This record gives sequence, C-alpha cells and structure tokens, in this order.
Amino acid sequence: MGAAEPRRRAQGRRRSLALTGPQQTEPVARVLPLLGLPQLDKTFDYLVPEKMDADAQPGVRVRIRFAGRLVDGIVIARSAETDHPGNLAYLKSVISPEVVYPPQLGVLVDSLAELYGGVRSDIIRSAVPGRHARVEKGRGEAPAWRELGPLELSDVPLDNWSTYAWGESFVAAVRSGAPARAAWHPAPGDPMLRRIAELAVNVARDGGGALIVLPDQRRVDALEAELRTMVSARQITVLTADLGPESRYRRYLDVIHGSAKLVIGTRSAAYAPVQDLRLAVLVDDADDNLADPRAPYIHARDILTARSAFEHCALLFASWSRSAEVQQLVARGWAATLVPTPEHLAEQMPTMTASADTSVDAEDTSRTRLPAVAFRAARQALRDGTPVLVQVPRKGYQPSLSCRECGTPARCRACNGPLEIRSDEAPSCRWCGRVEPRHRCQTCGSMKIRAVVTGSDRTAEELGRTFAPHPVRSSSGEKILDRIEPGARVVVATPGAEPDVDGGYGAVLLLDTWAMLGRQDLRATEDALAAWASAAAKASGSGSVVIDADAAIPTVRSFIHWDIVGAAETELAERGAVRFPPVAQMAAIDGTPDAISRFTEELELPAGADVLGPVELPQGVRPPAGMEAPEVRRLLVRVPRNEARELGKALRAAAATRAMAREERPVRIMVDPVRVG
Repeated sequence: MGAAEPRRRAQGRRRSLALTGPQQTEPVARVLPLLGLPQLDKTFDYLVPEKMDADAQPGVRVRIRFAGRLVDGIVIARSAETDHPGNLAYLKSVISPEVVYPPQLGVLVDSLAELYGGVRSDIIRSAVPGRHARVEKGRGEAPAWRELGPLELSDVPLDNWSTYAWGESFVAAVRSGAPARAAWHPAPGDPMLRRIAELAVNVARDGGGALIVLPDQRRVDALEAELRTMVSARQITVLTADLGPESRYRRYLDVIHGSAKLVIGTRSAAYAPVQDLRLAVLVDDADDNLADPRAPYIHARDILTARSAFEHCALLFASWSRSAEVQQLVARGWAATLVPTPEHLAEQMPTMTASADTSVDAEDTSRTRLPAVAFRAARQALRDGTPVLVQVPRKGYQPSLSCRECGTPARCRACNGPLEIRSDEAPSCRWCGRVEPRHRCQTCGSMKIRAVVTGSDRTAEELGRTFAPHPVRSSSGEKILDRIEPGARVVVATPGAEPDVDGGYGAVLLLDTWAMLGRQDLRATEDALAAWASAAAKASGSGSVVIDADAAIPTVRSFIHWDIVGAAETELAERGAVRFPPVAQMAAIDGTPDAISRFTEELELPAGADVLGPVELPQGVRPPAGMEAPEVRRLLVRVPRNEARELGKALRAAAATRAMAREERPVRIMVDPVRVG
C-alpha cells in the first residue's frame, strides 16, 4: 500500500508524528469510512493538513481517499500518535465543520453495533441525516429554546399524575434530573398523549431536554397538536421520515446546537442527540413500526434503554398494554410500574363483558355478525346518541368461509378451491367461480357457514343494514380516520386505525378475536391484548366494551379485569419456560440452505448457544432482497441473555469473514427479530 493510501491502525507500538503545521498538536485523525462493509467497520489513520486543523474535529464529516476512490467518513478522534508504522495519507477535505456525530452518539452507536452484530455506518445512516449545504449557509446563532416562544409561559399543571400509584414520585424524580424509569399504563379514557405532553413541557421549561418517540406519523401529529396548546409551534421539533432532506437536516442541527429541547418523532428520532436529555418517552413499544426494517434492524426500545443507561436520563414506556420486553426490565428492577389507583380505575372503567354467544334470532338474519350482547350494547349506545366502535382484525372483505359447527374450511365441490362471499351474493369459489348456494360440510353435514375472518369493509356493509339509518364509517388501510364527530354513528376499524371522538364511545365491540389469538406467532396473545386495550381505552366511563370471546381464556380474563401487569407477568413466565425472547437472546439468519451452511461454518458461537432449524420463513416475514420466499430458510441461534453481546460479536466476525471471502450468496442477520415464528 503506497504513501497515498490510507493506513489502518495496526496493533503494535505507537509512534509520534512530526507536526505538519506549527500550531498542530494532534495531526492524526482517526476516520471511520461510511462504506457499510463489515470487514471495514474500523477506524483508519490520516494526517490532517494544517489548513483543515481547526475544522477536522471529532464528529465532523470528511472526504478521504480509500482504496483508490473518494469516500465519505467521520472523524472519530484526533491524536498525536499512530499505531501504523508506514506513511499516512492526508484528509482530502472537510465536508462540513458541523459536529454531527457528538461523543454520546458515538458511544450509543458502538454499543448497538456490538449488541446487534451490525455495521456502525449502517446505524449512522439512520441516526444522522444527510448534509444540506443551503441549511448551513443560512444558519445564524442558535436561539435559546425559551426565546422561541412567548416571554410569559402559562403554567402546565401535573396534578393528574397523582391518580397513578407512585405517579407523583416519578414526576418529581424526572424534574429533578434523576434517571427514573417506569412502565406506565393509563386507565381507559385517560388522554395518554396529553399527560406525556404535560410532563415533557415541564421538563423543557426546567431547562432539560425531552425526547418522545412514537410508532407512526398519525400519533406524532396528535402529540404535536397537544403540545401546541401548551407551547409555541417553534418550540416543538418534529423529526419524521416525511420531512424533506433540507428540513430534517435543519432540525437535526437545532438539536445539536441546543435550541431544540422538546423533540418528538418516529423511529429514527430515538437517536436525536438532545442536549441535557432528562426525559425519554417511548409510546407503544410493542408496535412493529418501531423496529428498523433496514440492517441491523434495531428497535427504538433498545436505543432509548441504552441512552437511559449511558446518559442517566429518565425513561418512560407508555402504552395501554405491556410487552414482554418491558416486563423483563420491570422484573429485573430496572424499571418501576405506574398503574392507576383502584379508585381512579373504578371511576374510569367502562362496563367490560365477554361473550362467545354467536346465536341469533332465526327471524333476524341481519345481525349474524354480532353476538346478542354486543348487538344490545350497540343499540343502546346509539339510542343514547353516542358512537359505536367495532374492531375487526383485518380490512377488506371476508376472504374465506368455514363450517359454523365444526370449523372445517368450506371448499368447492368442483375444484376444491376455497369458498368466499362477495357483497350479498351466494358463496362462490375463489378459484373457478362456481356458485355454491347450498353448501354442505363434508365433515359433519351442516349447511351453516361462517366467515373465517370478515374484513372491515364487509362488516361495515352488514352493520349499515343492521343499524340503519345511523351512518356507518370504515377506518382501515390507507383510509384511516383520525377523529369523528360525536353522535349516533358506527365506526368499523382495524387495530391501530380507531379514530378518536370527544367524550369517548358509548360502546366498543371487539369481533373475530379468535383470529388474533389463533395466529401462529410468538407474540399472538401479546398483540391481541394490545389491540383490544387500545380500542377499549377509547370508550367513555359510562360506556360498555364487549369482547366476542370466552372469559375463561386467560388473556381475555386479564383484559376484562384490566390486569395489564398480570398478563405481562404470565407472558414473560411462559416465554421463560421455553427459553424464548426476551428471556433468551435470539438471532435469525435468513438465506438459502447453502448460504446458511457456509455462514455457520465461519460462526464461532459462545458456549451454551442453541441452533434451531433451518425452517421456512415465518408467515408474513419478507424474504431478503433479491430472493424469493420459497427458496429462503431461517436458522435461529439462541443464547442466554447474559451472552447477548458475545453473540453479537460472533455474528459481526462471521459477517466480516464472509465479506472478505467475497461470498455472493446473501444472508440476512436479524438479532431479536420482531417475528420469530
């Protein structure tokens, strides 16, 4: 390697370099090339020209010549010494003197790369937005956060936190700068985002920084609306994927320079280097949107957990239910629990009823979608002039049918294809189109059929006839309603798409619950409880919630009694019994059988590791880029939780070895995948 090429820091004796300029005391820059290659995820030493000495500080972007081409890099450190015995190349240029990679962000990225077996430049891509020169040219001196709003700030009371056990103590600890951590589960009907906004605004007014991460743009918008009732719009910094590159970079610099004290956003906002961070909040941590879909697939929960440990800031997990991962933090004593006091819960709770009764009157076939108790609750709510929310697990129309008596799938007599119902037509075959007006079950002989899963659109049509003349609206997919007007109306929504309404819903009906509970997925019961709790929380205190399920099912029983903590404890215990995440650390290796075999040959697993598979990809999991699902297999590697970092290091080393060998067959490595199977 010639003198014009970069020099990697070799292990050996360090040597001091002659100064390249009269004022230079640290002429060596240790640069991380942003290449995204595991074998090059290390720093390389370069000399700093005298003219760049002031600008080439740790955390700035630079251009370097690497392997014969110009690439971007970040200065990690400056030094007067180098480990490399040969000549060093000079930095080509300083892209910008802005320090976009501060030390606390570097510590965070290093830790996450080790835990997830990832490449630092891949994480930096998500954490640091691309440079926009026009933003830097137009920037002046950053104003203080208080200068962005009115001189006199109205008081924002925090009295409502007293309705939660240990709520006042938690608030006092947060405002004092203590690293308090808690899992908070509001009572039904409590405005979760408003309470978060109140706490965050008080932290910012005390001089600290507050960072709130939410799963999607819809909830970011709702939180921003709450914050705007307390502070000015300029005092709120929003970081989401919907921003253009110029806006995102401008706001990131505001965070870096300390004029952004109240930061909210989606997944990647978890990296925002807020100065004097005192409070971090993660809303609905079990939502899949909080896991990065790009390598190394880091979850926002792990980002904020690490930041709380490194930066000694308070951390609040806010959700209607509790994930097993958060429950594990509570069980370890790392986080506390904030739940409503019994008096507050009794005041806020709607009437909760479970019913697996699917019988209907023989002369009333219009309400076959609803159990009798659900029909009565909806009818009473509409009579009272209040809206009704109906939750179904999927959008669209019913995809297939089965026997109501024995559950056998309804099949076509001609081609054995699945039967379906479109609009008001008789059952027909999805494959050949043959109409089956008098289908008879081949197993038990019954002529009664039911929808395996009835979508929101189909349900809305049926309920429109049942509850005419009251209007029926659908909220699902790309047509999500954020809010509806109060009054007698019916809203059919899928999980996560339920609109808000002033005063709450008079009745909330949860249908097809067996379809959610019966999914072949590790998180099926956890996801089901989260979806039900989120919908039930929108009911008014005088309203009713009816779940179409058997109250003897443990998850349903926990839901009816609003025992969120008990359900999480049970879920974690069941995971622990079979050594599933989060009790154990698990990594998924996806690829062709041959590629997986070659990868595992280079993988030196820690002691106590279990290898499971390979098996087919879990249903709903996308195959790696450029590959078809039928050819992809998944290998699972499981280690005890205390060996998680050892597993990450082993995966990084194997990926680097594989890359140096120029292996063409791709594999995808996912540590703690959201969907295990």
